[in-house]
Amino acid sequence: MTNTLLILVITTFAGMLFINVYFRIKVIQVYRRLRKNKVSVDLKPAHLFDKKKLESEIIPKHPKHAADIRIFVNNIRFSVRMASVLIFLITLFAAILMFPYFFGGE
Repeated sequence: MTNTLLILVITTFAGMLFINVYFRIKVIQVYRRLRKNKVSVDLKPAHLFDKKKLESEIIPKHPKHAADIRIFVNNIRFSVRMASVLIFLITLFAAILMFPYFFGGE
């Protein structure tokens, strides 16, 4: 049981690291494309997590690059979501692994 949970924690951590690197590369590629086209997007956290605000404030300023901006924001949003889920799973698995030590087990 302990070995299985330890393997799950390590696998989850490796998954979080891989997803973080993968989406960071994707975000940087889209960001470079926006910078190459001289699109200066001033995104605030509200724009990243509120689609209506993004569509009403940022997209009208750069209609030609709307697809790239949406891809950029969606990749950041997905990366944050996945990192949050994986951090929760790592914490959960670690708590399960530590459970016997807190309650007088092994």
